[in-house]
This record gives sequence, C-alpha cells and structure tokens, in this order.
Amino acid sequence: MSASANYQPALSFEPITISSFKAYDIRGELGVSLDEDIAYRIGRAFAQILLARFKATDKSENKEGLQTAIVIGSDIRHSSETLKQATIKGVIDAGVDVIDLGMSGTEEVYFATSHYQAMGGIEVTASHNPINYNGLKLVKEHSKPISSDDGLAEIQALAESGDFTPTHATGQIQLLTDKSAYINHVIDFINIDILKPLKLVINSGNGSAGPVVDLLVHKLKTAGAPIDVIKLHHTPDGSFPNGIPNPMIEANRVATKEAVLKNKADLGIAFDGDFDRCFLFDEYGEFIDGSYVVGMLAQAFLNKYNNESIVYDPRVIYNTEAVIEAHGGQAVISKSGHSFIKQVMRESGAVYGGEMSAHHYFRDFFYCDSGMIPWLLTIELLSITGKTLSELVTGYISDYPSSGELNFRLTTYDAPSIISAIEDRFSAQNPEKSTLDGLSLNFGDWRFNLRASNTEPLIRLNIEARGDKELLAQKVDDIQQWLAAQGAIPA
Repeated sequence: MSASANYQPALSFEPITISSFKAYDIRGELGVSLDEDIAYRIGRAFAQILLARFKATDKSENKEGLQTAIVIGSDIRHSSETLKQATIKGVIDAGVDVIDLGMSGTEEVYFATSHYQAMGGIEVTASHNPINYNGLKLVKEHSKPISSDDGLAEIQALAESGDFTPTHATGQIQLLTDKSAYINHVIDFINIDILKPLKLVINSGNGSAGPVVDLLVHKLKTAGAPIDVIKLHHTPDGSFPNGIPNPMIEANRVATKEAVLKNKADLGIAFDGDFDRCFLFDEYGEFIDGSYVVGMLAQAFLNKYNNESIVYDPRVIYNTEAVIEAHGGQAVISKSGHSFIKQVMRESGAVYGGEMSAHHYFRDFFYCDSGMIPWLLTIELLSITGKTLSELVTGYISDYPSSGELNFRLTTYDAPSIISAIEDRFSAQNPEKSTLDGLSLNFGDWRFNLRASNTEPLIRLNIEARGDKELLAQKVDDIQQWLAAQGAIPA
C-alpha cells in the first residue's frame, strides 16, 4: 500500500529550520512553517528516535508487549490527509509500521496507542487554530506525552538536520478504522442504567466529533438510556462553514445557546476541531467556565473515590482547591499544558485532572485528555443528583467569581518584560507569589495569573476573587488599564 499517491520525499536532505515546534506539540501555518516535506521529516525523525529507544530498552522498562508500530490519525481539515500521508511515508521509510486510524480525534490516537501497544502515536490536527494552520500531536509508548524537554527537542533537531539513518526495510501500513473498542472504553466511565430522561444539544462544530457522537448516542440508546439528542453543525466539513470550532470565542457560543433555549434542552455540549476539549452550557444556554467544570468533575470523582488526588492548573484555583478540600481529596497543582498535567498525574496517581481551558484528563483513560468522557460524566451526575447544571455550579460561581481568560497581543514589550513589570508594580503589597506557570500573585481575597501562551503570540490573564464580584470587576479594570499602557491590546 502506498503512503501517498502524490508525495515523494527528497533523495537527500539539507539542514533546515522548523519553527512549528512548540512547548508540547507542533503547530504551524501551512506553506510557511508546515508542509509535506516538514511532515515527512517529523514522521521519519519521530519513528527513528522511537525505534532506537525501543531497541535500547530492557524488558524491565515496559518494553514487553509493545510492537514497533506508530498509530496515526487526522482531523477533518482539508490539509490533514495530505500531511498525514507525508508523515506516514516518513514513518515507514524509517522502517516502522503504521496503524492508520483514518479520520479521528486526538483522543482516539491516545486510546489506540495504548490499546494496540504501539511505540507511539501521531494526530494531525490544528484543533481550534485558523483554517490556514495545521499541526501534529505526538505521544510515545503507553500514550505518554512528549514535551520540549522530554524528546520533542530531539525530534526537532533530527528533523531539521535530515541526518536520517538509512534503512533496508520499509514499514507496513494497516488501516484500522473500527472505533468499537474506543467507544466501549469511553462508555464504561458511566452507569447507563441510572440515567434519567435528558435532552441534549451537541454541537460538533463541523469538526471530527460527529462520527463519535453518533456511535456514543447509538450505544446509549441501544442500552435503554432515555436521552434525546439534538445534533448541531454535525457533519464533518474541513471548510468549517459555521466558523472554526472554538467555543472559547464568545461569538461561537451563540448557536449552541440558541439551540438549548429553542429546544428547552437540559444541557448544551460543544467541541473544538479534534474534540479533545469539551464545553458545557446549562439549561439556560449559559456557557460554564472551564474552571467550574473542573470543580464539578473533581467533586464527582471524590464522591466515588475517597482521598484521591486531583490535578489542576494554576490559572484559576480558588474554587477547585475549596472543592478538593471539602471532599477529602488531595490537591496537586501543575503547570498548564497537556504534557505537564499528564506527567504530574502519573507521578501522583491522580484519578482526574482538569484545566480551565476545557481539557479534562482521566487516570482510566491512560492519564490522557478526552472531550467525550466529560459530557458523559455530566449526564450521569445530573441523573444522580436530580439537579440541573446551573444548580450544580451556581454556588461555585458566586463563591469564587472569575474573569475568564483574557487575551492580549503585545505591541511594545515582550511577555517576560510585561510579567516582570507587573510583579514590580505589586511588590509593595507583598502578595504570595508563584512562578510555576507565568506569574501568579495571591492577595488573599483576590489573585491573578499572567502567562505567555504556549501556542499563540499572546499573553493570557486570569483574575479571581473570593465571593466579591465588585472587587473582581475593579481588579480586572485596573490590570487591563495597566496592560493597555504597556502596549497590550485585547485579542
């Protein structure tokens, strides 16, 4: 089977610079920092490095059972299939076999990498980035993350140098598009028998989520679940006729809200392009900020499992820490970003981890993030408690109001200079300080986190308070004005 009918790699490789490598994935503008040649180089470098590690690893180090294959899938973007085929060509030219999942979401690659006991996995996706972008997300054995300080830099260096080891054998390609094992694994997170009648609006954003939603809904209804599902922007379409699927943008939430209200639904659910993030709307169509969803799911897990660890990121922490303490859990903070959260979860054995950016991680999903598991857990929680979603989170919101993530583009100073300057500005107040991820300053009754984005040329601001919306509004206005004076423009 040919990896690509059109793409053929160069016969020799000159050194190049690849600027699409980020802190924990690869993301670039098509034709500028990412194309077929770069995808080929990344696939070949990734495969060569994983194969060398595999051959050098003793069985006592979890080598036993692994196969010398790499799982690969791609989202619905028009450029994704072409980039995937170039990546596949790179992998098989390194002498490594490929398991091609076809069109899939990122979490399907995470699942398949462990399920098939592969050396690693690749998802070709740009998630919620503009249509002229694409990228690759990489994992190694057992779906473990790869970050810039844990292998990604090595992959970049080899891809840039083109110093590939000649091989005498070409890897084989196996197309495995059956999603049954993945669907069964995800659905096992809940008890279908206890589900109460619920009406759901599910907005797939014309991304890759639609086929998986169909399979899950079919599975639920076949098992007798009394749910009614209204599907919105459901058909996968790489031209994104209803806009790039990114519910973090307020304008993109309108369709889901209107559908919830029109259909008098109990819950609204929306996904980004590769559906590794899940966004929730209550019965009034109101968007629920991700930090409150983290608190809700943390509480749900701690009600099931005593004294478990919960991992969370430092952007918004008041509510999450209060929930964990109130329900007898162990609070474990981690730097933002999937590779960091997953590593901390593995180290602590945490049952659940969550980020305010709507990434949710599960020990029983190989410590990986899933966009499908959160909404399943939510309908289970609504059924168990008999409460609406608004009733579940209202106390969180009133006790710990937050600004939501505010993004700014820098026109005068760089991110480190801005962060240093704002630290100096507040130093006289002697706040509790953390530099785990950007800068967090805690003043007791309010706090903020200011950090540079890992994926975009932005700085991101989050402010929260303890039960005082007026104080929150005052601090948001104050810091926004200060940032404006430093040349930071709202994005």
